[in-house]
Amino acid sequence: MSESALLDFEHGITAIDTDYVRPWLDASHLLVRGGRAAFVDTGTTHSVPNLLHALRAKDLDPADVDYVFLTHVHLDHAGGAGELLKHLPNAKVLVHPRGGAHLVNPDKLIAGTKLVYGEKKFAEFYGEIPPIAAQRVVEVQADARFKLDGSELLCIHTPGHALHHYCIVDRDSRSVFTGDSFGISYRVFDTWKGAFIFPATTPTHFDPQQAHASLDRIMKFEPQACFLTHYSRVTDVQRLANDMHAHLDKFVEIAYGCADRGAQRHACMRSAMYDYLAQQARAHGCTLDQPSVDMWLEMDVELNAQGLAVWLDRLRC
Repeated sequence: MSESALLDFEHGITAIDTDYVRPWLDASHLLVRGGRAAFVDTGTTHSVPNLLHALRAKDLDPADVDYVFLTHVHLDHAGGAGELLKHLPNAKVLVHPRGGAHLVNPDKLIAGTKLVYGEKKFAEFYGEIPPIAAQRVVEVQADARFKLDGSELLCIHTPGHALHHYCIVDRDSRSVFTGDSFGISYRVFDTWKGAFIFPATTPTHFDPQQAHASLDRIMKFEPQACFLTHYSRVTDVQRLANDMHAHLDKFVEIAYGCADRGAQRHACMRSAMYDYLAQQARAHGCTLDQPSVDMWLEMDVELNAQGLAVWLDRLRC
């Protein structure tokens, strides 16, 4: 891992590239306050050497880590937690109450992810997922507060992307670690206008009303920055929140527009969502060549269309 894969920010915050799928797609964040440390999200089992490297780069010992915050238990965020905990003798893993059982016994989580990606891609992306001993798992209640040296970290529940999602409000830096609740913003789409952002509506818990409400909950803290897992710090937060609300409404419109297409429903949503996001990126000033745009949007468009389909099916039950 190169030092360029670490991005340092103020207030002891470092983004660590987890090398998930491709560089600059998925980040873990390391917080350091007064010689004590915490990780927010872990990437996958394959990511653990990068996280341990980041500790060494900051002259920290694994015993200095008090917490591993998991914003939710999707494996690109939490898949590495079991392996990482083997190296952190003092750390507790903090997870939404709906997610704790999946860390202690990850069999259902593994099976569900294999249904999405298949056996081969699962092994390539995630590797082995070790269980975590129950005594090391702390279920985070809404508005729970944790101390990292003198800093207070507030956990707020933010469903919409997933029912087992929470965000971490860091008052010292006036920022929020948002997992996927504040969307996806790859740095390759940055232009003179700033960051380009779009929602993550992946299976299986996507709910647009909850997603809108969670955005509003985050914004009540008036953050100066949000730290996204995909990919790290964004500023101009009010504009991005407005964009997220508009994109969520458009995604719902796309889902309803394709709802009665039968066997072609998924292809319809994929095509419409891709066309919309590509057009929005170009309007934002993106000058990437078309193959690069395709590469960066392809996986999210597929997963987002799957999530919209599950949501539509749930409405019909």
